[in-house]
Amino acid sequence: MNKTIDILCIGSVLWDVIGRAPVHMRQGSDVAGRITRIPGGVAMNIAMTLSRFGLQSSLLTAVGRDAEGDELIKACDELGMDTTFVYRSEDLPTDRYMAVEGANGLIAAIADAHSLEAAGDKILRPLSDGQLGDMKKPYQGFIALDGNLTQRLLENIAVSPFFAGADLRVAPASPGKAERLLPFLTHERAVLYVNLEEAGLLCQKEFSSSKDAAQGLLDRGARRALVTDGGKSASDATPEGILTQTPPAVMVTRVTGAGDTFMAAHIAAEKAGSDRAESLHLALQAAASYVSGGSPK
Repeated sequence: MNKTIDILCIGSVLWDVIGRAPVHMRQGSDVAGRITRIPGGVAMNIAMTLSRFGLQSSLLTAVGRDAEGDELIKACDELGMDTTFVYRSEDLPTDRYMAVEGANGLIAAIADAHSLEAAGDKILRPLSDGQLGDMKKPYQGFIALDGNLTQRLLENIAVSPFFAGADLRVAPASPGKAERLLPFLTHERAVLYVNLEEAGLLCQKEFSSSKDAAQGLLDRGARRALVTDGGKSASDATPEGILTQTPPAVMVTRVTGAGDTFMAAHIAAEKAGSDRAESLHLALQAAASYVSGGSPK
């Protein structure tokens, strides 16, 4: 392979089916709106945003050898993702995510990432068979890792020698999977990207602000954590101190993928040499642009 890989994105790559309505919704609402199907998943969303910042991502994931999988791989290639190392399963269907959004935000969502979970460590083979790294020379560089993997696989990754040289950037796929990241809470090379609710689940405590949540994660042993709280604030916490900034005020037109956009933009900024304050600022700008319907860049 002659492409230069800037970052590996490990986790879910699937079809997002999103229903959006321009009105406030509640349980049982039946309203007019738009339904779209686009390539998605945490790893995919991160990779797409990174490409907008000129970075080459390679996907480590599982995609079925069904018609939907072929179409998804084609879409990934057209969007500039490297799919060389994607595990293509003969007997597992391509995963899907379905969400309903109203003017008042996300109403409900279901993530069907069972094929990714069933594939297990097969998706990681390139990191051990010499294609991307091996025992003698583990992969060196950025890895974006999402919580759609099983608890057991995440626990194995946390102690695996094949990840010993990586700069790990880790995010849960959703609040419901936040506790899967516990093996990385005190990990010496992991940076956590979570929202306020996810931070509370990891710390088993409720927080009123991103700054409080960031401090809570540090108190639990995190090396570094970035916590977002919607349009209110975002904090970057290290033992040297906590930086807190307020996102730009924008009209929200979509929410699915906003956290992934924030994470990707932050990684891109740091890879380009920006300091902590500037990286946080650029990530918030990108996420605000995204939720208002514009390009993250």
